[in-house]
Amino acid sequence: MKNIYILIILLSSIFSLNAQYNNLWIPDTLSGTTFDLAIKDTFAQIVSTGNQTITGGINGKFWGPTLFMNKGDVVQMNVTNNLNDTTTLHWHGMHLPAVMDGGPHQIIPPGTVWRPYWKVSNDAATYWYHPHLHEMTEEQMIKGIGGLIIIRDSVESALPLPRKYGIDDIPLVLTDRDFNSANQMPILPYGDSAMVNMTLRPQYTIPSQVVRFRFLNGAVERSFNLGFSDNRTFYVITSDGGLLSAPVPLTRYTIHAGERIEILVDCNGQSGTSVDLKAYNSTLSQTTPGGDILPPNTIFVNALARKDFNLLHLNIGEQTTSPITDIPNALRTVTPIPAGNANITRNLTIADGPNQGASGVLFLLNNKVFDINQLDYTVPLGNTEIWQITNSGNFGHPFHIHDVQFNILSINGSAPDATHAGWKDVVYVPSNTVVKFIAKFEDYADSLHPFMFHCHISLHEDDGMMGQFVVVGNTSGIGNIEKPVPQFSVYPNPATEGVYIKMNEENAEIYYIKIMDELGRTILMLPRPDISKGIDVSNFASGVYHLILTDEINKKTNSKTFIIK
Repeated sequence: MKNIYILIILLSSIFSLNAQYNNLWIPDTLSGTTFDLAIKDTFAQIVSTGNQTITGGINGKFWGPTLFMNKGDVVQMNVTNNLNDTTTLHWHGMHLPAVMDGGPHQIIPPGTVWRPYWKVSNDAATYWYHPHLHEMTEEQMIKGIGGLIIIRDSVESALPLPRKYGIDDIPLVLTDRDFNSANQMPILPYGDSAMVNMTLRPQYTIPSQVVRFRFLNGAVERSFNLGFSDNRTFYVITSDGGLLSAPVPLTRYTIHAGERIEILVDCNGQSGTSVDLKAYNSTLSQTTPGGDILPPNTIFVNALARKDFNLLHLNIGEQTTSPITDIPNALRTVTPIPAGNANITRNLTIADGPNQGASGVLFLLNNKVFDINQLDYTVPLGNTEIWQITNSGNFGHPFHIHDVQFNILSINGSAPDATHAGWKDVVYVPSNTVVKFIAKFEDYADSLHPFMFHCHISLHEDDGMMGQFVVVGNTSGIGNIEKPVPQFSVYPNPATEGVYIKMNEENAEIYYIKIMDELGRTILMLPRPDISKGIDVSNFASGVYHLILTDEINKKTNSKTFIIK
């Protein structure tokens, strides 16, 4: 009887231990070359009791599917905005044309389909996509809109690495949210609750072998100093834009907003045990995002400041079939861009701006607030450039640039450590620090649509800590010659299934097509479309529509009206 009583107590203890955790949600996947993504307002039971939380999601209740792409493929994105608000969708870290980039200029109105496409030229790594609407990025990201992109290539595929998604290759999106008494998420830079994959107090079972974790810091502002509760060594194998030359053994790694890393963890022979992934944030300073203790008279509260806290409880189970059991000694050859190749050095500044009262300090990039109509830099196509960022302020900022992956040259004059010696698109610039990186701006010239550079703390970005540049090609011979407005015809008219476009000028190229209904609502947006097979309008309602065409060379527009029966 005594033994039965002890067994009941043990079982009750195990049940209570597991009851404090929620099972980690793993995003669904999409693969191939065509991706249908519907952004929508929704709700989810994030807090276990009480009201559901109002969220935003892509093809689901929050977040979005992980997109698997192969380097070299041409991918077609069909993005439908079913939100009540305007939005954008930025492909973070991807090298692609500015008109496809999804920054603040590629606005998707409600009820509109946007169809960008590009050839995947990035190396194998973990990238992501998220809203980038100016002054609304923080709000839309807090709702949970975003998703991961995993690119495969022949170099990564030849290595003995875990890649069974959700089994020994686990995506981990780190965030934090504040929940009010109604279980809703206020628009605040810091939350009182850490989350992984939009799951509170998560747990997950992993096999007793080498396991790969793909980290994204998807928080509004907070940095996370990652480590395990038993101080085990883990091995960093990637930076933002691809594999490092060799795994880097560590017990701590601080990841900042927008950054990604992948790590390997050796769990061989540990079946039946458990370990916690933690944020050792008690070590973060006042000048590091997430470490700042805020004055009581501000609207922001940082309940997790200077605290260590659990991120994910890991139960270690049995091995899978054909497990990876060893950490490789080498990964690939990383060849940084030589500093001597640079055509120019651009000097950028980060500074503390005026105090905004209860909302805190306004931080400035290049001593000004972002103006969407003001161009900061014109970059010649093919230029190799050093960007030197001097932060004279009292707070650190993760700096992100669109279009390119770069190599960090120095941080306060010293070479970067081994985990930052690969390809990056986000670099953390601490207070009172100078960071230099080098990048080559090749391929995509576009004088109309700019690329962005900004702090990836979305509150700071929304407040105007952002700039923009265009990449321009050789325009010799064009000069100021006045070019005619493009002339074209649309047929059949009326139409039922599809419409075709005939350009009056031979070899004329189309830069953009926008179709609007009779009330002026945008229905379809087609950057640089292939019109050889026509435009599918079979799902359009009967009525009158306006097709606005912009030509490639002159960026001039013309419009035609057509009818759908």
